[in-house]
Amino acid sequence: MNLHEHDRTIATLAVMGAAIAIGKLLTGGEKITARLIIGRMIVGAGLSVAASSALMLLPELPAIAITGLGAAFGILGQSYLELTVQRWFGKRSNAD
Repeated sequence: MNLHEHDRTIATLAVMGAAIAIGKLLTGGEKITARLIIGRMIVGAGLSVAASSALMLLPELPAIAITGLGAAFGILGQSYLELTVQRWFGKRSNAD
């Protein structure tokens, strides 16, 4: 994969992560706000782009495999982060 293909793969991962985050938001039962949309898009895009780190270990990995890893990281990572933050803030608000 050359540098131009890496840029395209990273951009694809970011867009895909943002789309997954919006899809997850739309299927949830929460009140949708601009802040929530923007926050989830940023987190989803960031976590999906983290999948590009696999290119450091396996540079010959096809772009579709990296995209699949990005989807998995985006979904699992966001769910884990939300649970962690909810637990952390829940403990702090109960302590007050």
